[in-house]
Amino acid sequence: MNDYDGLVALVTGGASGIGAAVVRLLATRGARVAVLDRDPGDPDHAALSVACDVTDPEAVESAVASVVARFGHLDVVVNNAGVGAQGDVAANDDGEWHRVLDVNVVGMARITRAALPHLRRSTAAAVVCTSSVVAVVGVPDRALYSASKGAVLALALAMAADHVHDGVRVNAVLPGTADTPWVERLLGSAADPEAAREQLRQRQPLGRLVSPDEVAHAIAYLGSPLSGSTTGTVLTVDGGMTGLRLPR
Repeated sequence: MNDYDGLVALVTGGASGIGAAVVRLLATRGARVAVLDRDPGDPDHAALSVACDVTDPEAVESAVASVVARFGHLDVVVNNAGVGAQGDVAANDDGEWHRVLDVNVVGMARITRAALPHLRRSTAAAVVCTSSVVAVVGVPDRALYSASKGAVLALALAMAADHVHDGVRVNAVLPGTADTPWVERLLGSAADPEAAREQLRQRQPLGRLVSPDEVAHAIAYLGSPLSGSTTGTVLTVDGGMTGLRLPR
């Protein structure tokens, strides 16, 4: 497919996991892709890598400006950068609540705010936000993370309403538990990593983890000009976790 030909896409958290899969896919479909990441390295298929901490407003403004300076315009923003958190509501102190919300929610607001003047000039403007299935399904020991991803979902829908008449489409993707480096670190800290992995597999009716590439294809669909009538949409990629209730 070449539906992204001529478009410039920006992917936060694009150096690994779901973000890296998005970068590869959009590039193969014709986009020039800029990776914004705290440690961007030299990711495959990226046309530009920019070190950027989404909690730093000046760094965000500078990074977005550098993308536009390099390519002349900006069409697609994938708000993917995020951090995880474990535990019930009492497990994390105020500092950790502020840190996670600053990265996962306010970081997306900062990136989108900086990108909006450029997106308004695009004829194919799209923003895709990576939320999570835990925004709509209660799971144990994810209170802070779930709160942040619920806020991401609400933010995406609000931005879709605010900017529909600017020609900027905004959508969200809700992955289930994906086979990413963060999940690997989570499993590595478990008393029995393989038992913990099996529990995560069985939580999703398909009986396996979601792959980063599967999430990337959903993001590419939402960001594509071929989806020009799709805005304010929430697309789940969760192995059936949200919608299916199977007999045990």
